[in-house]
Parts: sequence; structure tokens; C-alpha cells
Amino acid sequence: MSRSKESDELIFFVNGKKVTEKNADPEVNLLFYLRKVIRLTGTKYGCGGGGCGACTVMISRYDPISKKISHFSVAACLVPICSLHGAAVTTVEGIGSTKTRIHPVQERIAKGHGTQCGFCTPGMVMSIYTLLRNHPEPSTEQIIETLGGNLCRCTGYRPIVESAKSFSPSSACCQMNGKGKCCLDEEEEKNEPERKNSVCTKLYEKEEFQPLDPTQELIFPPELMKMAEDSQNTVLTFRGERTTWIAPGTLNDLLELKVEYPNAPLVIGNTCLGLDMKFKDVSYPIIISPARILELFVVTNTKEGLTLGAGLSLTQVKNILSDVVSRIPKEKTQIYCALLKHLRTLAGQQIRNVASLGGHIISRLPTSDLNPILGVGNCILNVASTEGTQQIPLNDHFLAGVPDASLKPEQVLISVFVPLTRKWEFVSAFRQAPRQQNAFATVNAGMRVVFKEDTSTITDLSILYGGIGTTVVSANKSCQQLIGRHWDEEMLNDAGKMIREEVSLLTAAPGGMVEYRKTLAISFLFKFYLDVLKQLKMRDPRRYPDISQKLLHILEDFPLTMPHGTQSFKDVDSQQPLQDPIGRPIMHQSGIKHATGEAVFCDDMSVLAGELFLAVVTSSKPHAKIISLDTSEALASPGVVDVITAHDVPGDNGREEESLYAQDEVICVGQIVCAVAADSYARAKQAAKKVKIVYQDLEPMIVTVQDALQYESFIGPEKKLEQGNVQLAFQCADQILEGEVHLGGQEHFYMETQSVRVVPKGEEKEMDIYVSSQDAAFTQEMVARTLGIPRNRINCHVKRVGGAFGGKTSKPGLLASVAAVAAHKTGRPIRFILERGDDMLITGGRHPLLGKYRIGFMNNGKIKAADIQLYINGGCTPDDSELVIEYALLKLENAYKIPNLRVRGRVCKTNLPSNTAFRGFGFPQGAFVTETCVSAVAAKCHLPPEKVRELNMYTTIDRTIHKQEFDPTNLIKCWETCMENSSYYNRKKAVDEFNQQSFWKKRGIAIIPMKFSVGFPKTFYHQAAALVQIYTDGSVLVAHGGVELGQGINTKMIQVASRELKIPMSYIHLDEMSTVTVPNTVTTGASTGADVNGRAVQNACQILMKRLEPIISQNPNGTWEEWVNEAFIQSISLSATGYFRGYQADMDWEKGEGDMFPYFVFGAACSEVEIDCLTGAHKNIRTDIVMDGSFSINPAVDIGQIEGAFVQGLGLYTLEELKYSPEGVLYTRGPHQYKIASVTDIPEEFHVSLLSPTQNPKAIYSSKGLGEAGTFLGSSVFFAIAAAVAAARKERGLSPIWAINSPATAELIRMACEDQFTNLVPQTDSKCCKPWSIPVA
Repeated sequence: MSRSKESDELIFFVNGKKVTEKNADPEVNLLFYLRKVIRLTGTKYGCGGGGCGACTVMISRYDPISKKISHFSVAACLVPICSLHGAAVTTVEGIGSTKTRIHPVQERIAKGHGTQCGFCTPGMVMSIYTLLRNHPEPSTEQIIETLGGNLCRCTGYRPIVESAKSFSPSSACCQMNGKGKCCLDEEEEKNEPERKNSVCTKLYEKEEFQPLDPTQELIFPPELMKMAEDSQNTVLTFRGERTTWIAPGTLNDLLELKVEYPNAPLVIGNTCLGLDMKFKDVSYPIIISPARILELFVVTNTKEGLTLGAGLSLTQVKNILSDVVSRIPKEKTQIYCALLKHLRTLAGQQIRNVASLGGHIISRLPTSDLNPILGVGNCILNVASTEGTQQIPLNDHFLAGVPDASLKPEQVLISVFVPLTRKWEFVSAFRQAPRQQNAFATVNAGMRVVFKEDTSTITDLSILYGGIGTTVVSANKSCQQLIGRHWDEEMLNDAGKMIREEVSLLTAAPGGMVEYRKTLAISFLFKFYLDVLKQLKMRDPRRYPDISQKLLHILEDFPLTMPHGTQSFKDVDSQQPLQDPIGRPIMHQSGIKHATGEAVFCDDMSVLAGELFLAVVTSSKPHAKIISLDTSEALASPGVVDVITAHDVPGDNGREEESLYAQDEVICVGQIVCAVAADSYARAKQAAKKVKIVYQDLEPMIVTVQDALQYESFIGPEKKLEQGNVQLAFQCADQILEGEVHLGGQEHFYMETQSVRVVPKGEEKEMDIYVSSQDAAFTQEMVARTLGIPRNRINCHVKRVGGAFGGKTSKPGLLASVAAVAAHKTGRPIRFILERGDDMLITGGRHPLLGKYRIGFMNNGKIKAADIQLYINGGCTPDDSELVIEYALLKLENAYKIPNLRVRGRVCKTNLPSNTAFRGFGFPQGAFVTETCVSAVAAKCHLPPEKVRELNMYTTIDRTIHKQEFDPTNLIKCWETCMENSSYYNRKKAVDEFNQQSFWKKRGIAIIPMKFSVGFPKTFYHQAAALVQIYTDGSVLVAHGGVELGQGINTKMIQVASRELKIPMSYIHLDEMSTVTVPNTVTTGASTGADVNGRAVQNACQILMKRLEPIISQNPNGTWEEWVNEAFIQSISLSATGYFRGYQADMDWEKGEGDMFPYFVFGAACSEVEIDCLTGAHKNIRTDIVMDGSFSINPAVDIGQIEGAFVQGLGLYTLEELKYSPEGVLYTRGPHQYKIASVTDIPEEFHVSLLSPTQNPKAIYSSKGLGEAGTFLGSSVFFAIAAAVAAARKERGLSPIWAINSPATAELIRMACEDQFTNLVPQTDSKCCKPWSIPVA
């Protein structure tokens, strides 16, 4: 084997264009190369670890043996560029653009309203595009599998799925009936003719979609075909700064390399090693890539079983197994079926497409989904070295990493033999993960049993568990003791006790959830017992005992289903001019640009000459004194220009206890101590690790709400509201219930991380700030104060924001100031883009809450009195926490009239990163406590929860707890309409019937009302300004003070201008938001953005139209262009500033009263779920939402906001769990650890209906702001889960749980459904050993 001492040329194609890289660095990934080297910025950075799908691209390869071209989607952030030799890469720019033609996928996702902020859209587009390249008419199952690796935080997924489904020949709801009409539309026409002219269910016209034409796609480059044919046996070498990549062409070359470099890792998919290199800073001097070794991809099928090449991707393995299973009797393919079961949900499609079978096995991850199955299946590893071949059993010894049972450093795994199963052999696989798709298993298992022929006597038994220890764990001792036993309940009971003793976990075991994981291990055994018993019974019905159908439900896993539903709203009046866009479902203004990757976000902007990149050094201590800060080694590092500390701040180093740079003391893990500015981010990051900080711990260390209560550590005074005579009412109540409930926090997980670019302009200390912020004026203010200069020197630009949800209100100001100090000191442009892990660590999120309650009520469920205390974990600085607790108290009553009510609230000051604004702003926490109380009252009175809710709801014009008058008519309408739309009582009856027939699976249904108050606490927060300019060609430029966050504000502003100026929307352009154009803006939030800025745009347009009136009256038949030109000739100004002073909003906390909010949004949601009592998994079956949107400006945008907010709320209450160490270190710093909802987590049926409009004189065109309200309605899923848990507990004779904590994760559900298996697991005593994680509320 001969190798070049110099680097070979790396050759691949991108979007049909040849790329030749003479100095390919193995540590550079495809995402970086696309974005920073060849400037294709459509592919986005979302997490850097292959967990979100934002960076999805398509790779195509030519196989010279089969002469076929394969297309597969990948996560570009994990693909080393050196692995691309001979490949063709297709990005979102390569399939279509506005400059050429847009692709049908791009068109449908945009016109189908499948994009909001647009940051995830290119990844979604490329996942669907790749699917269509392989399957032009995909099945619904293929669509769901394809989208499983793509996350979206805005849309709620439903419109994205619909866009993809439009390419499928079948429909999930009715197969289109062969008539081109949905059955729901037919029912509407048949039964409700009077509604036909008023209610619309079409948000877009499918008929307008261009057809998919596979002949128009990019061809695979012929040059790459020739390369593949000619260079099969060559050795490729690519030398980087720290690493050399060697790609041998033959097996002999590979084996020789392993002798020469025995410690060099083999990389094919880079899905394991890539994560270590990225997140653990692991580096290797030599990496060997065996991707071209043909022997690693051979498949052999014999009568004994399958031999699978170690280089095959998991997707290829899945396809091979599926084919074999379809052709061979089921009893022979039990191992294959078990593997297939896990392959459907293991990771995302992008990971499965590149991760190799051999890599999966050799990595021996403790959470491996396949290894426990392969380990019990008597599989064999075929390995080779220069000394020859060897067979190694893939068993518990190998998986435990026992040296004698493992590969030697010079050996290579060539293939894996997976045997067929025999007649009396049974194999099953089980897994439970935080989310159904694309999540590491909490616990998984492979189980195998062999019986003596025609008996139930065990002759062999193997059980392996993943997720229990640091390696896959065997229950070998238990299995050996059970050999010779009969497969019966006595055996099962003994087996459970044996496994409890053998499979142990320490209290402080990494990952936590100790009792839950132990319970899962035993619960899986029971599932296996039932599964095998069922199969034995099918073989010989007379020999084996009957199994109750009530038990067998548990053997059916929740399916991966295609969500579907209807969206209904009032159509515009038939008399409304076609040109008037108000009330019509208009596509997002940037929808097409989102889908083509042409929409420019902050980090997409071109690098300027001399631009530096910033990496921050953050505190590793929660509360400590800084003894010393040594930056000398960092300063001496290559590419480093400077290190910035608090001493470099020319003005104020922060505000209200929140420092930009820590000085003398740190008060949380994640506080910024200093920043490194270098000529590349990689160099800045490497240098940042060389900064040495010596700390001295300080006391107290306060992490939880309980800690804060103990030390009386608070931010601000206690807030209190009270009405009626609470003390007297308690004395008159029939019953009194006291308790507490905990609600965990929530990470914003906006797809675009915090991003800022600071550009010094070179004179008068002027700076341009390009920032992803909801509040440009606040960013401007903070930067100006930090630099000690007037605000008029700072110009903040915001083109668009890739999701925010409140998280980009105050934090961008701090981060922009950090960057501005660096720019001031170095005199050079600074780019500061937080990586996902740093973003989650530094910026805080939704406030965790502890709610304590005392409720007095009558036996009929009428609540007479309530005394509620709320404590939120504010973190280490004030931020918006005092406002959040105020809002939580003001809105806590939700839809209920509680005549005697006292509510109090405190913000707890802790040593956690400061929590901040988040969609709903206190309402999702406060109202959750109230709904918990109402549910508890219903349970105590043995009454249906919906009856107790109805009994206590506002019914007539009344006053809130803060004495603001409101009319609950629409609240009642929403409730009644939701009851009707959801067929609540019929379905509740069906739920009860299901629960009677199923012991281990239970269903629950819940309906929740909502009264949400819109707006800010002060009048001046509601002011807005706009600048509208008409040019002499008739085109119009609109600027306003709101920020496009994905909520469609710019689309609505164009609609407003179009109506007011009476011109088509195509005439109107809306550029960036800038503090130069519109000064002194207010944060875009509180659901008022379109309201107040719409008023300002309307005002400016009306001023302009008033100026044009005389000209129009003189020439009524003239054109718009003629009128505008005449105005110019007459020297009439064609530019106008519009202004809206704001809604009156005042609150007197001393008196506890005030008209705080301009109006209320009402709604109701009904959700039905099914839970698995053995694992804690749940399936969202159906949700119906009715929302009072009044006269919607844009029903597509508003329904999208409702759906997105609901799914975010669903995540808050059921999925998303932040985990902290006892020292306040955040563990959950990315999508691998923190699970937001994915496409299969949304309800299978998802219906949203806007209530028939009524007047809302406060808002523009009688509309309402709907951006936040839907978040709380996600709690309907939580309370449906609680109902299912209650049904399980009741059947087991257990006492009710009055208050279930949120989120209702699989762990919480499983441990609440107590049974003989949970009782086997002793409770952990956290006092004797420090737990791995703690709740902070």
C-alpha cells in the first residue's frame, strides 16, 4: 500500500457544481463548509449534533458494482467533508429558487403555511425532497419516518405534514373518497348548508400546486461515475491541522492501516465519533474511513440466517430485514422483527441513513437499541486482521467490554451473523424513551427464551438491558436460575424479584430516574411474559391457559401515525373586494424565501473584512468569589486577537444586578466571565478553554424554590390580590382541601440560537448592530449604556428572527453588549453566535413554579374560597421575573368566578441563570395551579370535572379579581362549541368503555376553558410607530416597530397597508426593522404586535390617503401610479409617519385593582389520550380547539399560531424536562437531552376552529392577538393524562392523587400507576446519597 505524503485533492459536487478542495481538513464538517466556505447559507445550524434536522441536505452516491445511484438525507453538521469524495451534495438552494423556479416541495410547504419563522424550513424541505427522489408517491408511514428527525418549534407540524402528504396517493383521513373531496367537506355540505357560505375549511388551494416532475431534477454528475469506476482501490489521504484522514480502497489496505495505527478509530457515519469530537473535545491524530471497502457491505442470506456487512447503514439494514421478514415464516424471523421494531424509531432518518451497523455495535453505547437484541440472539461478529479471521460471540461479555471477549486493536469488524429463530425460540424487544421518535431510550431490552419442544419448560433464557448501567447489562444469574422452570405466573413473580436484585442502580446514577428505570426493567419482563404466552396459546390453544383480553392490549405499541384534522374559520363577506386581503388566509410574506433558503438570518450575513468571532468563558460555579483570572495562555493561542473582561467595559457593566461580564463574583453556572475574540470561531472556542479561573466557593448556594424559602432569598416584594371574605368563606365551606403542585421550567428552544453581529462604523463611535431580537430599542439602549455613548450612535437592525417566544426580549441586549465591548476594544466587526449548548446554559427559560393552595368548596363542587401562593424560581437576577409573577396572579383565576379569593406571589432568587419572558408570560403556570384545584375539587366530590368547571365558570358580565369588567359570552360559546365539535360526552362514554376492557392501557379525556388577557401592564408599552413611503412608480415601502419572529406580523402589516391604500399586496414591500427608521420601539410580544403596529401602519396610510384625496377626486378613473405622480408634481409629501398611542392600561397594586388589559381572548380545548401503564408512554389521540379570534386578519397565520402555541404547551406540560444537578448545573443542553415535541407527539386528530366573529372595538379591524393564548390549552393533554392515571389507580384500588406535578413525563405516569411491579422496587432515600438531578421548583 502506497500513500501520498501530501494531501490528496478532495473532489465532490454541490448542486451540480464541482468542488475541488486541495487542503481538506478532516475536522471540518459539511455544514461549516457549505455556510462559511462556499457561502450556501440556506442550510442552517440548529444544534450541531444531528438532533434537530435544520442542517439536512441530500447526498447522492454512485455504486460501480450495482450501477445504481442512491440518494439519502444527512445531517450536514455530522458529515466530515473528507467523507464526501466522489459524492454529490444537494442543498435547498440546489432544488429551486425565486431566481429560477421553485420546486414543488418548496411551493407546497410555503403555500400550505408550513413555515413560520422559517429557520427549520430548509431542513424540512430537504427531508421531503430526498424522500421524493426515492419514492415519488410516498406512503404515510414513509412520510412520518422521514420527518421524525426534523424539529420545528413554531408550526405544530400539522401544516408541514399536510404539505408532504400532498405528494402521497392516499389520505390519512378518508383516501379522498375517490371523488377529490374530503369526507369532512361532504358532511359539511350535507348537514350544514346554512354554514356553507360562512365557514371555510380551506387555508390554501391545492389545485394551484405544480405537479412533481422527477425528470426535472439534477442529474448525477457523470464525472463522479467515472471517478467511482476508476478509483476503487486507491488510498486517499487528507491531512488537516490536527488530524489525518485515511480512506483505504481494499480490505488488505485497511488491515495494514490498523496494524500501523491500532488506536485509530474507524469512521463511516460519524454519528458517534462526531458527537465526541464536537461535545467532548476529543481529537484523533489519525482517522480511518473504510467506507469504500466492498467486503463491509456484503449481504449473505443462508438457511441458518443473515450475514450483514458491518458497513451497511441502519436504513439499509432495516430495508434488508423488512424484505426477509416479508418472505419467511414469522417464527423464523423473531430476531429480525425485534430489530425492525427498534429501527423504526432509533434516532432520526438522517442519522439512520449514515450510521453503520458495525459502528453501532462496536461503540457499545449503554443506550444502544440494537445491541441488547443482537446480544440475546446468539449473533456472531466476523472480524479480520492481517493474521486472519476470527469469530467473536456478540454476547453479554462482549457488550460489557470484557477484554477477552472484545476485538483487538488491530482487528476490524467485517460482518455480523444474525441467525434465524427456531420453532420454540421466542425473541422480543422493548424500549421506552422520553419521546416516541428520535430519542435515546431511557431503558431498552432484548429478551429471548427457548422451550423444550411442545412444553413451556425453559431450556434457555437471555435478558439484556440498555440504559441501566454504563454498558449493556445482563440478567444472566436470574436467567440461569429460571432454566427448567415453567412459563407461568409463579416463574414471573420469582423472575421479577431476581431481576430487582441483580439489575441494580445507585441513587446517584447518571441520568437519574432510578426507581423508574428499575421498574421498567421488571415491566418489560412482564410484557415479554405475556407476549410469549400469547404466542404459545396461538400454537396450542388447549395446552396453555387463557389470557384475558384486558391484559393483551399492552402488547400493542402506540403506532407512528399521520396527524390530520380540519381548520375552520369564517370566510370573508361575499361583498368584500377581491383585492382586499383582510380576513383571507394569505401565505407568509417570506414563505417562499424560507423554503428556498433565500431568507437571510443574522448568521447568514456575509463575513466582513477583519471580522472576528467571539466565544465566551462561563462560570463553572453557582456562587463563588473569583480569586484569579489568567488569560495569558488564551491570548497566546493561534488566531486570538484579544480577551475581553469586565475591565474593558467603558460604560455600565450591565443593569439591575445583571453584569455583562462577571467581576469579583459569580452567581450562577453559565454566567459570562470573559470572551475570546479570534479570527475563527473554532480558534476562539479552543482558546476559551485555556482561560484559567480560580474560584472560592461562597455560601449559601441556593438552587431550588425550597432553598430560597429557607434562606428568605427573594427578588422584589410579595404581590397580593384579594376579593371577598376568604376567612369567612372557608368557615362556610362543606370541605377544605390543601396541597401543593410543582410545574417545571421550559427551554425556549428557538431554532435560531442567540445571534448578533456588531460592526463599528469608524467614526463618532457609531455602530451597526445586526441582532436576532424581539426588542431592538432595548438592545440599542443596553449597548449605548455599556459603551457610555448616546443611543443615536447605535443602529439596531432586525430583518427576521428564527423563533423567539419571549427568549429574545432581554437576553439579546446583554449578549449584544458583550459583543459591542469586544468590537469597541478591537475596532473590528464581531460575530457572536451562541452554540445550542451555550444558549441553553446561559439564557434561562420559563420560570419553574411551586403552587400552594387551600380550597373551600361545597359538596356540589361549587368553590367558595381559595387561598393560593405562587413561588417562581427567578434565577440570579431580576430580568422580567417580577412582571411574570404579577401576570401569574392577575390571570390565575382563568375562566372561574371564585367569589372569595386570595392570591399571593413571590419571585425566588436562586443561583441559577436568570429566567425570563416566555410565551404566555406567567399565565401557563398560574392557570395550571387553578385547573389543578378545580380537578381536585371534582375528584373530592366524585363529580365529572367538566361539570365542576361549568359550575364555577363566569357566566354573566362580571369583574375579574383585579376589578376589570368583562363579558364572558364568548367564553361560554367557546366552551359549548368545543363540547359539540369534540362530541365530548359520546367520547367520554367510549373512553369509559375502553377502560373497562383494558387493564394495562387507559384512556383519558379532558376539556379545559381559557380566559386569556392580552397586553402589557402600562399604556406606554402599547405605543407603536410606522413609516410608510410611496415612490413615484407606485411601489410602497412600509416600516414599523414590530419584529418578524415567525408570527406573520409583516404579512399582516402588508395586508393592512393593502386595504388602507386600496392597492394590491404586490405593490408593497416591507424591509428590515431598524431603530433608525422607527425609533423608541417597544418589545414585540404580549400578543399585541399586529394590534399596535397595525394601528400605526393604518394611521400612516390614512394620512397619505387624505393627502391624495383631492387628486383622486379630480381624476376618479385614474390609476394609482397616475395619482402618485400627480402628488409628486404638486409637491405633496408621499411619506408619512403613523403613530398609535396605545391602549389604556393601569394597575394599582395597593388597591389591587386596575383595567390592565385591552381585551380578552377566550378559548377551549378538548384532548383525549391513551397511556401505557407499564411504561408511562402516552399517545395523543385527538384534540379539538375552539378559539375566539374575533375577525381574523389572516386565518392561516392565526390558526398557525394557535397550533404552534398548543404544541409548545403540550411540550411544557407533558414532555419537556429541564434537569439540574444539586449544584445548579444544567444537564439538558441540546436536543439529545431535552425533548421538545416531534411530529409524532402531536394529536393524531387535530382540529382547530375559530369562533364565529364578534366585535372587538379595541383592536384593528376587530381582530384579536392569538400568539400566546394557545399555550395554556396544551394543559388539556395533561389533564387527560391525569384522568387516565386516575382511572388506572381507581381500578387498582389506590387512593386518588389530588395534584399531579408537571410535566407528566413517562416517568411520572408510570410511577403514578402503581402496581405489583412498582412495589417490587424500593423507594430511594435521597438523604443517604446525593441524587443525580433535583427539581428546582
